[in-house]
Amino acid sequence: MSEDAPNHSPTALRERLAFATRNSLRGIKFTFVKEQAFRHEGFLFAAALPVGIFIAPSFTWYVAMIGVLLLVMAVELLNTGLEKLCDHVMADHHPQIGIVKDCGSAGVMFSLLLAALIWLAAFLVRFFG
Repeated sequence: MSEDAPNHSPTALRERLAFATRNSLRGIKFTFVKEQAFRHEGFLFAAALPVGIFIAPSFTWYVAMIGVLLLVMAVELLNTGLEKLCDHVMADHHPQIGIVKDCGSAGVMFSLLLAALIWLAAFLVRFFG
């Protein structure tokens, strides 16, 4: 556990929400600083917010288009956590750890494919539907 992270969870709702938010922001910051793929996805997300307004056939489509990009970033965060845990457990290369990391990477790939499908469908409906 890092030095700035408390070693216990508070019990009151407000403190629990603040505690969880700090932990989440620390994870996002770490991943943004250390993982190039997450930075790319973050920049893509920032660009997609205004571009999606012009591509989305409706507000519902816009929510789906932005939501799927948030899903991609969430899967990337989980994949990063999995990779860091694997590196902590087994510093040397091990075939089984490699399979675990490959599965995490495949999860990211599938979320990216889903995002591409949703954005393509929105584009086709908007301009050719």
